[in-house]
Amino acid sequence: MPEPRAFGVIAIREGRETGPDGVRTLHEVGCIATLRQVKELDDGRYDLVTIGTQRFLLSSVDDSKPYLQGEVELLAEAVGDENGAALAARSVQDAFRTYLGALAERGVTQVSIPDLPDDPILLSYLVAASMVIDLRDKQALLAEPDALHRLVTERMLLSRETTMLRTLTATPAPDLRNSPYSSN
Repeated sequence: MPEPRAFGVIAIREGRETGPDGVRTLHEVGCIATLRQVKELDDGRYDLVTIGTQRFLLSSVDDSKPYLQGEVELLAEAVGDENGAALAARSVQDAFRTYLGALAERGVTQVSIPDLPDDPILLSYLVAASMVIDLRDKQALLAEPDALHRLVTERMLLSRETTMLRTLTATPAPDLRNSPYSSN
């Protein structure tokens, strides 16, 4: 069986992906993206479906090639205090269901609330990936040292976001990552 194809994904802290100024600084924690599906388009581009599989800490960057390359240290996936993580997981499950309901009330999405995992690590990543929050908050979740810390932070973010959805008349911005890029 062939090795899965993977690459590192890390958020830009300062700068732009393209243009004359380019990337100035990157965040310290990123994620390995493993390819699940590749579809070649008629115009030579590709649609990729990936899944995050392992967090890493960026040690150094080589910008001498067309694509940035880095040296990384893989980060362990720890639960933290197991009893605390189990309690936090139940609290986050409830808060996440409430959050999804608030999104549905706003017409942002049609929600059928799935069975949520009890595993604190899996739940913490599912919630982090599903929340409509800005990059700074997503990056903070990725950098948390363990599932317990991630879940505690998610509980606070879910409460904040649900309150905003129910209080303000605005709805979350659409996910622009799936829109065509324009430098304008």
